Amino acid sequence: MSMATSPQTRLLHNHPTNNLFNSNNNNTSFIRITTTTPSFKPISIKCSATAQTHTPSPPITTAQDRVFNFAAGPATLPENVLLRAQSELYNWRGSGMSVMEMSHRGKEFLSIIQKAESDLRTLLDIPSEYSVLFLQGGATTQFAAIPLNLCTAEDTVDYVVTGSWGDKAFKEAQKFCKPKMIWSGKSEKYTKIPSFHELEQNPDAKFLHICANETIHGVEFKDYPTPKNRSGILVADMSSNFCSKPVDVSRFGIIYAGAQKNVGPSGVTIVIIRKDLIGNAQGMTPVMLDYKIHDENNSLYNTPPCYGIYTCGLVFEDLLEQGGLKEVEKKNKKKGEILYNAIDESNGFYKCPVEKSVRSLMNVPFTLKKSELEAEFIKEAAKEKMVQLKGHRSVGGMRASIYNAMPLAGVENLVAFMKKFQARHA
Repeated sequence: MSMATSPQTRLLHNHPTNNLFNSNNNNTSFIRITTTTPSFKPISIKCSATAQTHTPSPPITTAQDRVFNFAAGPATLPENVLLRAQSELYNWRGSGMSVMEMSHRGKEFLSIIQKAESDLRTLLDIPSEYSVLFLQGGATTQFAAIPLNLCTAEDTVDYVVTGSWGDKAFKEAQKFCKPKMIWSGKSEKYTKIPSFHELEQNPDAKFLHICANETIHGVEFKDYPTPKNRSGILVADMSSNFCSKPVDVSRFGIIYAGAQKNVGPSGVTIVIIRKDLIGNAQGMTPVMLDYKIHDENNSLYNTPPCYGIYTCGLVFEDLLEQGGLKEVEKKNKKKGEILYNAIDESNGFYKCPVEKSVRSLMNVPFTLKKSELEAEFIKEAAKEKMVQLKGHRSVGGMRASIYNAMPLAGVENLVAFMKKFQARHA
């Protein structure tokens, strides 16, 4: 219909986002806006409202654009999880907003964090007498939080130190209690785990602490020691093998893990704690390190890492769809076997320093017989889209982290490259 142009219609017509008001969209609904001025006839304008459901945009990358990322953390994430997060980024399931924009106390995010916890409980078969907390600060923050919550300043605790992270946890605990290092693998360059009968535990210790998998040195507990302290509390840092295999949670007082290895992006720390251990924090404990505060507020005392928790939830769903952690462990064992066999069958060109019985299925360190070739190995691997293979600066050599999300094809490609590299330089 013909009409005079009012200032209002000119503003709408010339607005840079006017392409949103496209009446040719088959999924649109309409609202009617009527404006009136003293000198113009009433006009009606049709404009499309935001659709109730968001149609995922096509991926902006393809699998061919991706590399095999062997980083120790932040680590590779499942491709299908990334694509789903991409499709829901702009408008989460018709809510009209991104997860990054939601109130952490709103019904939308509550559904996300509750679903994530429920799926994690299913994956690990977590008993009802345990709380699940989604926290911040990395596993390193828990080095302080654990003694602050479980001990007094005069309490003794036992630490088994099988690598750099166990050593850091022990040193941090010295500020808040009286820890004792009852075993250390430092003299043997952290290449083994002790026989449990070797451990001279203190019966008065408040807990026994282990690092279940040492990311830097590549040693992994295949079984867990029984604490002989009166409290019967075993505490484990499981950051780098969390959700890589089934675990009997009931054997532990606390399991804690940074998410950025197997279950999500950096920024989320998961703590699984037996409920009777909550509520005994030292008086000087900062509020953000007090498990009681977080438990009472369902991990929502302050704004949590919302998007990271959402991504963890997507990963938990993916692990369940794979058949759970028993099936995930089978895949991890197969990847580890292929890579370790390639190292062991290289006639010494490659070498893994870790004792075979405790080799990690998550982090595989290895060296080259000719160390001067290491830089070339890393450079040539990168050309073939295999990155982050350089070992930790404290130990050198190579390290291939093959977490849950590393596909079998990534390990097969690495092994094929290793064999070609050896053939050229042996």
